[in-house]
Amino acid sequence: MAGDVRFEPDLYRGTADYYDRFRLPYPDAMIADLVRRAAPSGRGRLLDLACGTGQLAFPLRDSFAEVWCVDAEPDMTEVVRAKALAVGATHMRAITVGAEDLPAGPDSFESIVIGNAFHRLRRAAVAGLAHTWLRPGGCLALCWSTSPWAGSRDWQRALAGVLRTWQNALGAAGRVPPGWDRQRQRDPDHDVLSRAGFEPAVRHAFSVEHHWTIRELAGHIRSTSFLPPPVLADHAAAFDADLTAELSRHTADDRLTETVGFAYELARKPARA
Repeated sequence: MAGDVRFEPDLYRGTADYYDRFRLPYPDAMIADLVRRAAPSGRGRLLDLACGTGQLAFPLRDSFAEVWCVDAEPDMTEVVRAKALAVGATHMRAITVGAEDLPAGPDSFESIVIGNAFHRLRRAAVAGLAHTWLRPGGCLALCWSTSPWAGSRDWQRALAGVLRTWQNALGAAGRVPPGWDRQRQRDPDHDVLSRAGFEPAVRHAFSVEHHWTIRELAGHIRSTSFLPPPVLADHAAAFDADLTAELSRHTADDRLTETVGFAYELARKPARA
């Protein structure tokens, strides 16, 4: 298959605080379902790869004796370290390194999770490494959530329009490679995992109704790779004013309602015969 679209490595620079505050958490029901299906022993090691600020590592941490939180962005891993210290999670280790450069040996992990990031990695290479790193019978979970600007509600279409306008105005339209998702459509993640040696991946979906404020949406947008704080820079106040003007037409009690879709694909490394 043709290679994956390449993303620049520092697209999330300056987003960590916003990422931690304004990214929606994975629902408790999804976390519980993942733990039930993966069935960790409580004595193993978890790898949260491309971890962000630990949206998966922290809710999963009590099911593992050790947790590695790995991200290429130093701002992200610094937030993870601070959060782990604050909650006394001494078994959590934050590592600043690219996914393909992680110094881990075969059979190092009982489970691996990747949240909203597999599409940004060299999928075939990372799937192959994950297969090597996992113990036989271990699980890899690719976790996802939908974005507020991707829905069909009037306010979501208005939000998408504001984002396009500002990306073009600030010369940021190319930060996310055009057509980035086409290769994944031609070569779906579950096929990539199968070629790496995993048993067929099974998708498990969940939905949660969420009520955004415009301020929360402004913070969420600052957590993205396409309009992060360094890109908004001196235009941040004007962006917020435009966002408020456009979305205020659609608010009800200062809230904008979204049905957020969450899902994970769970693939297992075959157990030894």
